Amino acid sequence: MARQEERILEEIKEKARSPQIFKYSKPEGARAGKSIVTLGTSGLLRGSVQVVKNGQGDNNKHIHTGMDGMWMCLKGEVTFYGPDDEILGIFGPQEGIIMPHGNAYWFASTGDVDLEILQVVTWAPDIKDERIDLEEQKDGVGPGKGEFFDARVR
Repeated sequence: MARQEERILEEIKEKARSPQIFKYSKPEGARAGKSIVTLGTSGLLRGSVQVVKNGQGDNNKHIHTGMDGMWMCLKGEVTFYGPDDEILGIFGPQEGIIMPHGNAYWFASTGDVDLEILQVVTWAPDIKDERIDLEEQKDGVGPGKGEFFDARVR
């Protein structure tokens, strides 16, 4: 039994990804309405901080078909809206929302300072994830737009 356990542990170690260490700080000199700072990714999970300038980096109403998200306000204020533009919540620091896949939503920075919001996402293993836009993307905001930074130390 001990040899089988050793073999299993060795297989697990061979497949394991290395831990990723990060140190977040708000990017200085960011010009875009939205900046995304990658904290790390494991293949099953991704962590990032979005920095959203009030009125410039708000996203459009959309659905993720296979990605669940957890959002926590770190600084500023964020308002999340549902499928009929109803307010799901107005969140300040240390408050947030969990958004299961299949839900239509969008959010906006609604405070007096730039929004800094932690985003942690994971993907359903049996569902292809697609982002379905229910509205036109706003200028400079959307997949692949904005400024991107990396907070990973190693």
